[in-house]
Amino acid sequence: MTSVDASAIERLFREGYGRAVAVLVRHLGDIDLAEEAVQDAFTIALQRWPSDGAPPSPTGWIITTARNRAIDRVRREASRDERHAQAFMLQAARAPAAGEEGEDAVPDDRLRLMFTCCHPALAQNAKVALTLRLLGGLTTAEIARAFLVPEATMAQRLVRAKGKIRDARIPYRIPSTRDLPERLGSVLAVIYLVFNEGYTASSGAQLVRDNLCVEAIRLGRALSALMPDEPEVMGLLALMLLVESRREARTTADGDVVLLPDQERRLWNRDLVAEGQAIVRRCLARNEPGPYQIQAAIHAVHADAAAASATDWHQIVRLYDQLLAIAPSPVVALNRAVAVAEAEGPEAAHALVEALDLDTFHLFHAVRGDLLRRMGRTSEAALAYDAAVARSNNARERDFLTRRRDALRDESAPRGSG
Repeated sequence: MTSVDASAIERLFREGYGRAVAVLVRHLGDIDLAEEAVQDAFTIALQRWPSDGAPPSPTGWIITTARNRAIDRVRREASRDERHAQAFMLQAARAPAAGEEGEDAVPDDRLRLMFTCCHPALAQNAKVALTLRLLGGLTTAEIARAFLVPEATMAQRLVRAKGKIRDARIPYRIPSTRDLPERLGSVLAVIYLVFNEGYTASSGAQLVRDNLCVEAIRLGRALSALMPDEPEVMGLLALMLLVESRREARTTADGDVVLLPDQERRLWNRDLVAEGQAIVRRCLARNEPGPYQIQAAIHAVHADAAAASATDWHQIVRLYDQLLAIAPSPVVALNRAVAVAEAEGPEAAHALVEALDLDTFHLFHAVRGDLLRRMGRTSEAALAYDAAVARSNNARERDFLTRRRDALRDESAPRGSG
């Protein structure tokens, strides 16, 4: 065994929590019991691994330990007859031992759990939130920030959603082909939110959570294999690939934020760009536009430009017009305003931004700050950046926004006579 510290176990939690819960739900048939057992297993790992070292297959150890904890809990809490029946069931459904995690079965386990969480009996926001919790391993606070709601509100939604699954005896399986379409929108939303949380973490010291990006793309590929003729499945996969292609250029060697116009495009992953653009072309040929396909097309336009100055911003504005027509939201309108600023100037975009109600969203204030800076309204821009800093929970984003604000204040400071 090799030595391990708490940070490594935390990283494993981020990377392996969803896998472990999905496997345990299959064996236990109970989401709450699976979650509690996996959390218990990680607590034991925190106690033992720093001194004993990590096992050869950490995720396999977590799954096996969690399953054993669940069996113990059932035996303690059930009546004698129930205890015997439950123990027999759990022993019969043997979980993988350490070192035999069953990689080929993982996509099925996770897709089963995703489709369970996205059952039509659940409210849309509850479906997405529960899947982010169980598969993405996001905390309740992180999910609340993604939905722009208080943490207590989100906690209540999660409890109600799990209770609904339990009380309605919603099956843990991939539904029949007939039932897939009515759940697809929620599944796509979940995968995209997992990707977004990975691409720009809502909190923490790092801008990117690589494991969530990788997991979202893996789920997107698995869903594409399951439903290869669904254009929005194709669109989401293309969108994630094109955005992911820029990851290496998004930060400096020290982890600081690099905005799209300033990125070194030679660092973009050209294989991912080519794959994403090929999928976009297939989507265009089908001519069945949807929100994910349009967003993928927007990022394909960015990828077409050899330099930021060569970007066809007018085409991007037209694509945002189409996106707003079929999937209107204040965030889409904000992104469109950013494109308008490049195509028509900051004054035109500023009028659009001021009409939006996004006060709790830090990027709204960051966009306002940038537009006001470009318009020469330095003092107002600094105040907008203040608001953005106050609302951001990601350390890297806060540092970037703080530097932008401080640079403005340095520029406007009175100069002494030499």
